[in-house]
Amino acid sequence: MAHYVAAIDQGTTSTRCMIFDHAGRVVAYDQKEHEQVYPRPGWVEHRPLEIWERVQTVIRGALAKGGVALTDLAAVGITNQRETTVVWDRRTGQPYYNAIVWQDTRTDTLINRLAQEGGQDRFRPQTGLPLATYFSGPKIAWLLENVDGVRAAAERGDALFGTMDTFVIWWLTGGPEGGVHVTDVSNASRTLLMDLRTLDWDPDILRVLGIPRQMLPSIVPSSQVYGRATGALAGVPVAGDLGDQQAALMGQTCYSVGEAKNTYGTGCFMLLNTGTEIVPSTSGLLTTVGYKLGNQPTVYCLEGSIAITGALVQWLRDNLGLISRSPEVETLARTVEDNGGVYFVPAFSGLFAPYWRSDARGAIVGLTRYVNKGHIARAALEATAFQTAEVLEAMEKDSGVALTALKVDGGMVYNDLLMQFQADLLGVPVIRPQVAETTALGAAYAAGLAVGFWDNLEDLRQNWAVGKTWQPGMAADTRARRLGEWKKAVQRTLNWVE
Repeated sequence: MAHYVAAIDQGTTSTRCMIFDHAGRVVAYDQKEHEQVYPRPGWVEHRPLEIWERVQTVIRGALAKGGVALTDLAAVGITNQRETTVVWDRRTGQPYYNAIVWQDTRTDTLINRLAQEGGQDRFRPQTGLPLATYFSGPKIAWLLENVDGVRAAAERGDALFGTMDTFVIWWLTGGPEGGVHVTDVSNASRTLLMDLRTLDWDPDILRVLGIPRQMLPSIVPSSQVYGRATGALAGVPVAGDLGDQQAALMGQTCYSVGEAKNTYGTGCFMLLNTGTEIVPSTSGLLTTVGYKLGNQPTVYCLEGSIAITGALVQWLRDNLGLISRSPEVETLARTVEDNGGVYFVPAFSGLFAPYWRSDARGAIVGLTRYVNKGHIARAALEATAFQTAEVLEAMEKDSGVALTALKVDGGMVYNDLLMQFQADLLGVPVIRPQVAETTALGAAYAAGLAVGFWDNLEDLRQNWAVGKTWQPGMAADTRARRLGEWKKAVQRTLNWVE
């Protein structure tokens, strides 16, 4: 009898394989970083075959560390960095070009042209999304126009598109030898190509962007057996697929209308469950698919996406050398009492929610001779909390629901200084669960539900437990003043790119 479920978490900076038991506890995991490729300012790429090699390495590593046999595994689920776009040859598995990462802004000219012709919201009624460089559809259009041979191959049926879930599942189930070409509803809803109501590719948008339908994967539920793995997981059912933020919603057990979570990773993503209702946003949020379990009704969400949060700490480490390891940012930030009047707006690839401005660029404002590197570190951490506060404000406006607490997860939630400041700024408790690796856990849950390892959502709710809570302690007038100063700083970043 199988005792565990595995999850492959293919993220922006690294790939992990995690193995969970029935109580949702981590049994074993392995993790490997992959290279970030920056060919030009604003361009961000990954090498897809390097990532596939990392996937295989971490699978073997996790199995070995946990002493887990393949017969112990009920299923494997996949979760992934969303919107990152790869096109490859179905006969060889060879990518035609590097994967274009979600943060990449090379499609801004195309986005501006599309907006001039029909406004920034021209596809929002069908897709729930504004026109932005963030999404996959325009990246596919760029590859078709700019990489030799891709359009001809796509029209012949030889070129396949996928986000990283699709690429990993295709290789996992055999690759050129019969690999399954699918994506789930949550990932498909981030392409700017899927109709939220029909859960199918929108023919009009495909025509506008010049994308041949035959290169696109089949859209499937988030929890369903898609096929069986080959290689290191030979024979294990591949049964779950969720974009990373939707996977975190699943792992945080936000299954009721009005429940929300915020994931602090490379970027920051807040999702609010709106149930089976599609709620259009008027405040700069995205309307997106949360998940679809087998043939049950689709669950939708409102999402606030922030491009740069944890990536700002990496920037302090790798580009400035202010710290040598990411956790040191908290130690450095604690050398000062406050931010010294400094605000750091990390609009490195424009601003996402609630602004959606690709013309913005990063700025550090409020500098005086008094300011030292401790203040810069503190302002960098506070930037994450300020951006989250703006997203929450938009979410409450759109949904009419006032949040009473925020469930948090991701790598930055072990930073006590940041989490306390977040609670202060929101004026509600911030709650970290005992298992904060909720992205991988959500993918495991989706896969386990598909094969009957867990019976229902109530089973999963029983697994969720509070790890730590931060209570707000900031006076309301201080909160209002600090948020006002932050918004003033944001204004300084706009209209930078002509």
